[in-house]
Amino acid sequence: MFILLSFSAFGIFLGIAAFGFFFLLFSLLAGDLFGHGEFDAHGGDVHGDTHGVGFFSTRVLSVFVTAFGGFGAIGIDLGYGIELSTVLGLVGGMFFGGLIYLFASFLYNQQASSDIRTSDLVGSTAQVSVAIPQGGLGQVRVRMGESVIEKIAQSQDGAGIPANALVKIESIVGETVQVRRA
Repeated sequence: MFILLSFSAFGIFLGIAAFGFFFLLFSLLAGDLFGHGEFDAHGGDVHGDTHGVGFFSTRVLSVFVTAFGGFGAIGIDLGYGIELSTVLGLVGGMFFGGLIYLFASFLYNQQASSDIRTSDLVGSTAQVSVAIPQGGLGQVRVRMGESVIEKIAQSQDGAGIPANALVKIESIVGETVQVRRA
């Protein structure tokens, strides 16, 4: 004997909303374990290295699905047909998914970066940590914010510079900084 199940449009929309909500909860709880999975090339990769927020992040998608189901169910409850309720669900899903995307983008853009570009070193004052012999290479130490960077250094004019002397970084050639006495 087969049991005939009948699903109402209201029940289907509520099921979609519940699925989206539970997926959102799962992504919030397990996201740290799995690297905040992003499905698009602009939002990150499978290793969780994010370079911004993507439209297809699990959190944005789950909010879209939850809102789609919720607004679709509201449309059915208000007496609208399936087509109009689906449109209402799409509009609600895009609105709330878009809000989450904008909020997450705002938060991502507020993050401080500790990245220091090599070009930022030009013009900085450094201290010679390993003496630079005449025509040879030594090493300098420069503080950039909270970071201390050690670079191979060469005197710009070829003169020797003793350890602990202060120098100014004039240019960068490959991985070597060209310095002159400060």
